[in-house]
Amino acid sequence: MNKNNISVWPGYIGCLLAVMYAVIVRFYQAAGGTIGLPGKLANPEGFQMASYIAGVAVMLAGFFLLGLVKPWGKKVPQWVPLIGGRSIHPLLFLVPTLIGSAFVTAHGVSGVITKFLHLAGAITIHFPGWNVIDIHGLIIWDLLFYEPWFIVMGILASLAAWNYAHDFQKLRPFLKRCGILYVCLVILITVLFVIAIIFDILKF
Repeated sequence: MNKNNISVWPGYIGCLLAVMYAVIVRFYQAAGGTIGLPGKLANPEGFQMASYIAGVAVMLAGFFLLGLVKPWGKKVPQWVPLIGGRSIHPLLFLVPTLIGSAFVTAHGVSGVITKFLHLAGAITIHFPGWNVIDIHGLIIWDLLFYEPWFIVMGILASLAAWNYAHDFQKLRPFLKRCGILYVCLVILITVLFVIAIIFDILKF
């Protein structure tokens, strides 16, 4: 089945952004890069390892998004031993993509909300794991770069999943209902994230 340009661009752009973020940000920080880190970490080696693992996970997520717009996302390639040519159940791609995109979107939105509240003086966010930190600089980095990336990636992943599901005739009757449930899930997780951050802030 040939896909038109409108239906494939979220998957391609999402994959590109994921790979770029993994390489330019996470692998760079894993190699000891300090741009975007306004302070001195308490455990730089642990952070570098965490950045490397995060980079690998983000890159894999990007190729997962690519599977939503490529034929191998619906049928196992013929060259794969034993299972080549078999159809892939759509839920194997849809469920992890939608769950992941919901959490990623909620992460970004809740981060924007709480950091704006911090800048407005309504709350105070504490950042463990730093010996020296420029909190204002860190929040600006988050608001201008990191949190928007999470939001954009979440939106692209959800759009790619929607277009992928639309290719399956048996799933089309459920798309509108599932779309509403998905939006409700994102809102719920966002609220829970914000509450969790506030409760952590309120611990003395």
